[in-house]
Amino acid sequence: MNQRLQFGVYNKVAPAETTPSRIVPDHIVRPHYVTGQTLTIPHKPEIKDINQIMGMRQSCNLASSILTKVEQFIQPGVTTDEIDNVVHNLCIEAGAYPSPLHYHGFPKSVCTSVNNVAVHGIPDLRELLDGDIINVDITVFYKNYHGDCSKTFCVGNVDDPGKQLIAVTEECLEIAIKSCGPNVPFTEIGASICQHAKKSGFTVLPAFLGHGIGQYFHGPPDIYHSENDYPGVMKPGMTFTIEPVLSHGKEYTIILEDGWTVITEDGSRAAQIEHTILITENGAEVLT
Repeated sequence: MNQRLQFGVYNKVAPAETTPSRIVPDHIVRPHYVTGQTLTIPHKPEIKDINQIMGMRQSCNLASSILTKVEQFIQPGVTTDEIDNVVHNLCIEAGAYPSPLHYHGFPKSVCTSVNNVAVHGIPDLRELLDGDIINVDITVFYKNYHGDCSKTFCVGNVDDPGKQLIAVTEECLEIAIKSCGPNVPFTEIGASICQHAKKSGFTVLPAFLGHGIGQYFHGPPDIYHSENDYPGVMKPGMTFTIEPVLSHGKEYTIILEDGWTVITEDGSRAAQIEHTILITENGAEVLT
């Protein structure tokens, strides 16, 4: 049963019991943080060549296709652990490794963040309820490149404040992508997102950043979604994620004892959407 809370009609979520990590067959190529091999992550934003960009296109296309397939499974009564199973199997069937699995100890193959969980929710045995909102964050490691995307979905009948939160978060990402292009300062992304969120009555959660991505899961540049002074400008060949998180409430968040799950301090719902983009000679291309 949903509760009428300060920010709408929904249930606050806490982590529940879960199942063991899923097994990856031996033939699937694993990223360096699983094998223990050393990978040199660039110290500055990488400008990729045509072959690297081709690798990014393939991994991002796969991540996007899996996210699209997952939507049909999101309904009341389904557990986030079942969503993890779907994502895991789709990765394996495609010959990809689910990047979150064992990344700095993360125990699952996808992040699922419900209602007041802002990011990095660990899939568990809690059943989704009618009226929940859920972010599904998918990253795949395919042919030695990571592709990363996420979307926040409605579970059944979501109240108007919840739908508006998702819509404005999506608008923020769209505005940010349109602001990108050669020689545009990285700061422009956060400025454009923050301006639209504030105008619409929402708060950007500043703790969560986008990031450079390639054969490495996370690298430079850091992509802030709020006002910032991060140095540098975009150049053709750079690939990075933009992934704003918005809420109805204040900007403060808490990391729970599992070391991963981040909730809003005031219990407000959060929504996130993410694309991996490529800077081109003319602007930006969405790879996912």
